[in-house]
Amino acid sequence: MPADPWFVSDDPETEAELDRTERAFVGALRERAEAWKVPPAVSWVGRPDDDSSLVACVGLGDGPFGWPPLIGLHLTGSTVSGDHLNEHFYFLPQPRTRLALDATGTPQTLAALSADWFERVLRMRVVRHEWYHDGRRYADRYLFGDDGDGRCDTYIDGVAPQGQREYLKAIGAEDTGRWIRSGALGRPGRIVALRHAAD
Repeated sequence: MPADPWFVSDDPETEAELDRTERAFVGALRERAEAWKVPPAVSWVGRPDDDSSLVACVGLGDGPFGWPPLIGLHLTGSTVSGDHLNEHFYFLPQPRTRLALDATGTPQTLAALSADWFERVLRMRVVRHEWYHDGRRYADRYLFGDDGDGRCDTYIDGVAPQGQREYLKAIGAEDTGRWIRSGALGRPGRIVALRHAAD
């Protein structure tokens, strides 16, 4: 269990502005999380810029805020949708990944399902594959469990080998102009274990 409580609001105003459904959900989620026996992680609840939903997030990485990678869910009324989240805007990925959670129900039901989902992900092994060119990291991807599938979460054109982006486009390894199918990059130069699978 972490030293800090799970799912503290990222802004005192967020906590004050929770509606009845959100308060019930967050309270039940926090209560369930207190019983977890998982390696610590950074977590919080907040809102995206458009205030369209309540988000509950967990950072699983080694960055200054515990991410990337960032996983979390959106609560909107009587539904939750969880998956990897964009670190800046809390967007869910499209298409969704194998980690996705989608459920409908009461706040207590959704909190229980969400807590089980978070706990399952928190028990997974998480590694980062890194690719280097001229001594500088130009790409990385995060893998959960033993899944070898993935996409690059970071790809820096100005650091990558010259002409590589065009090659990746030509062979269909670029997905929607944003993600790179990292299997096309070959073996990573380094693999960093961020979290070990919990018993």
